[in-house]
Amino acid sequence: MEAARPRKRLLALLSSAVLSLGSTTVAIAPVVAATLQPAVSDYVQVATSATPPTEAQCYSVGRRCFTPQSIRTSYNLQPLYDAGLDGRGITIAIVDSYGSDTMAHDLHVFDTAFGLQPMCGEEDVTCAAGMPTFSQLHVQGSPATKAQPGKGTHQEDKSAWAIEVALDVETAHAIAPRANILLVTSPNAETLGVQGFPAMMNAEQYVVDHGLAQVISQSFASAEDAFGSAQSLENLRHAYKAAALHGVTVLGSSGDGGSANARKTPVGKGGSTIPEPTVVWPASDPLVTGIGGTYLCTNAETGLGIDSVNPGGKCTTIPGFREVAWTFSGGGFSHVFSRPSYQDTLPAGSTPIPASQRGVPDVGLQASAGTGALVYLSLPPDGESGLLCGADPCSTGWYDIGGTSLSCPQWAGLVAIADQINGGGLGLINPALYKIGANPARYAADFYDVNSGNTNQADPSIPGYAAGTGWDPVTGLGTPNAAALLPDLVVAAHQP
Repeated sequence: MEAARPRKRLLALLSSAVLSLGSTTVAIAPVVAATLQPAVSDYVQVATSATPPTEAQCYSVGRRCFTPQSIRTSYNLQPLYDAGLDGRGITIAIVDSYGSDTMAHDLHVFDTAFGLQPMCGEEDVTCAAGMPTFSQLHVQGSPATKAQPGKGTHQEDKSAWAIEVALDVETAHAIAPRANILLVTSPNAETLGVQGFPAMMNAEQYVVDHGLAQVISQSFASAEDAFGSAQSLENLRHAYKAAALHGVTVLGSSGDGGSANARKTPVGKGGSTIPEPTVVWPASDPLVTGIGGTYLCTNAETGLGIDSVNPGGKCTTIPGFREVAWTFSGGGFSHVFSRPSYQDTLPAGSTPIPASQRGVPDVGLQASAGTGALVYLSLPPDGESGLLCGADPCSTGWYDIGGTSLSCPQWAGLVAIADQINGGGLGLINPALYKIGANPARYAADFYDVNSGNTNQADPSIPGYAAGTGWDPVTGLGTPNAAALLPDLVVAAHQP
């Protein structure tokens, strides 16, 4: 069975804003109410020490937990590392609310536990020439990451956002261990209307304008239909247009609601389900690479073979597949954007994409927490973090985490390695991805086609889509055979 899905859903109400980035003041046109949330859908604390849990501990809570090493093996990254291709010289910008006061410490625990490349900027690490850097950019200040006091909505539990930050930073670093990581934060939640989503888009604009990164990872999303109009969404696209012009790749999680998403209702009252299949933005934007999700059914200790026996979401109920389409992977067809030309030609047998609608997502990677990744997180000792593990407050330790918040930063790491091969930023990679998809031999070599037949009908009242041969609205083109795909991606990016 799919593991139980405790959630920390963080909502946003967006309207007009005038925001300051450093010494630059930027006016944003009105944005109508939208539901925006981070794409961490499910987490469970597995251990409370600095030592990672055993796989037996993970099995005891109905999950399999992947380490950096087993993830790397599952997606065939080792030949790239052996060739010195590990993201060196490239910077990944990770965009989140608030940041985390303990991220430098948590990153050091994570790297030490798994024997990963240390980063200049980690706690207790002496910087040396050639070492990758971890740094933070607080474009509007950095409030302490403390829980919201009192009995309010707790949508501003700043320490609760730390679980998103830890997931993004640690998993991106695990895939591209010598890439620099720039954690870009805004001092307000995506839930705060005038200061929320527009602030994050302005932060990304700042990163692009100042040449601070070649890759941007976004683990947040809002239903397209939650915006009042296409124009209100258009007003937020400025950073993506700039990124495409400056060779910066932008990635976005496809969401964790399957084909179902919500509209915004008054703060603190949740949202109302949109009564038809929908997709989320930014992943639906033609200038963004949308990242969907799977159950990763390889052996969690080795990354090899197919394990249809041990706990792990639908790996046991749909046996015999190395990956199964994740039930909660956001995907479908845009109500705002028409099909971009790069989606005109798809692999044989693909789900058709109507000319009037962009198909989402473009690609996939592991996302179910039933087959999730281990992440280390420090939380306040008083139990007032805002995160609950069952009925009790969560505490410092190791978490098994899922969501397209897991697949997106890992893809950012993959793009960083491709950028290193390229000698600089590739910019929008979608045309190159679909060129590979249109070549039967290259597609078969470069992608694991996730064709398990499982659907993303997360809500029984909203129709979902099935994962099938070629491109589908659950896992896109599939998941990467990294050692084959990344060099081919660079070649395809330079083809007319």
